[in-house]
Amino acid sequence: MAKDVKCTVSNCRFWKHGNRCSAESIMVVNYSEERAHTSNDAGCRTFQPA
Repeated sequence: MAKDVKCTVSNCRFWKHGNRCSAESIMVVNYSEERAHTSNDAGCRTFQPA
């Protein structure tokens, strides 16, 4: 897994200073009914409100 995961969602429980993600693992899902083509088609399921 990537060691330097960046995230700008500052109200997430896993957000840390410097836009770093402190979650042990990351789950990204496809919001599109078809194959994802842009970053807008995918989303972070790891998000938890702070």
